[in-house]
Amino acid sequence: MLLAHLEADVPPPLTALRLVTDWAVEPVAACVLVALAGLYLAGVRRLSRRGDRWPVARSVSFLAGGLGSVAIAAISGLAAYDDVLFSAHMAQHMLLTMIAPVFLALGAPITLALRTLPMDGRRRLLAVLHSRVARVMMHPLVGTFLFIASPFVLYFSPIYEATLRSEFWHVVLHGHLLAVGCLFLWPVLGLDPLPHRLPHLLRLVLVFITVPFHAFLGVAILSQNSVIAGHWYAGLHRTWGGTPLADQHTGGGLLWAAGEIASLLLVGCVAVQWMQADEREAQREDRRLDRLEQIDRRGQLDRLGGRTTETGDGENAEDPEDAALAAYNARLRALSRRSTTRAGEAAAARSEQ
Repeated sequence: MLLAHLEADVPPPLTALRLVTDWAVEPVAACVLVALAGLYLAGVRRLSRRGDRWPVARSVSFLAGGLGSVAIAAISGLAAYDDVLFSAHMAQHMLLTMIAPVFLALGAPITLALRTLPMDGRRRLLAVLHSRVARVMMHPLVGTFLFIASPFVLYFSPIYEATLRSEFWHVVLHGHLLAVGCLFLWPVLGLDPLPHRLPHLLRLVLVFITVPFHAFLGVAILSQNSVIAGHWYAGLHRTWGGTPLADQHTGGGLLWAAGEIASLLLVGCVAVQWMQADEREAQREDRRLDRLEQIDRRGQLDRLGGRTTETGDGENAEDPEDAALAAYNARLRALSRRSTTRAGEAAAARSEQ
C-alpha cells in the first residue's frame, strides 16, 4: 500500500529481518503469481501422466527463479519500502527487468503450453504468436529500444513520481518493467517458438550493446545532484537512514553493479546455448554421415557381390579390398555347400534306418 505524506506512516528502519518478514502482499500480484504457478505445474503433471519427460531444470527456473524473483520484487519486504527508499525501488527494477525474465524464459512456458493444450488451444496460441501485433512487439529491435529508452524516460521525467502517488500506476509500473524485460530477453534466450528467431552471434551482439545501458543509467543517477521525485521523498519526513540524495546514489550504484552482473549472466546463458546448439548440430551431422556411409557401404557390397558371381572369385585380385571381399564371399558359399551336404547325408542315413 502506498504511503501518505505523514511521518507516522513511514515504516520503521529497514533491517534484514524486516526485509524477510514485513511483506506487503498485493492481492492482484499474489493471485497472478499463484495462477501462473498452478498452470505451469498442471502442464508438467499432464506431460508426466502421458509418459513424456519435462526437464526439472526448466520447472525450477520458471517457478523458483522467475516467479520467485517477481514475488520478492512485488510482494516481499522489499515492496514495503519501495516507495520510501529509492534504493529499494532500484532493487525491484533489477529483479523485474533483468533477473525474472531470464528465468521465466529458461522455463519455456510457451513450449510447455503447446505440448499440453488441446488442439484448439494450440491453434489459438499459435495464432496469437503469429499475429501482426505479436510480430511487431516481439521484434528484437522493438524490445531493444524499449529496454534502453524506457528507464531513462521513467527516471528523468515526472512519470516516476506519478507512479509513487498512485497505487494503480505503481502496479502498472511493475508490470511494465517485467514486460520490457521479457520483450528484450526472450528473443535473446530463444527457447520458446517466437515469431523471430535470432542466430546466436546476433544474440551476443544485442547483449553486449544493450545491457551496458543500464550501467550507464546507474552512473547517470549516481552523478545526479538533485533528487529524483524530490517532492515526494521530502514530504515523507523520514527520520532514519541517509538523506534522499544519499539513498538515490545508493540506488544508482546498485543499478550500475547489478547491470554488470546481469550482463555476465546473460552472456554466459547465450554462450552455453550456443555451444549446446553446435553440439546438437554436430551430432545430427554425424548421424547423417553415418547413415550415408551405411547406405554407400551396402551399395558397394551389392555391386561387388554381383560382380563376383558373374566373373568368378579371382578376377578382382588386382584390387586388395575387392580380393578380400571376394575371398570372404567364397568362404561363405563353401560353408553353405558343406552344411547342405552334411544335412543331405544325415537325412539319407535316417531313411536307411
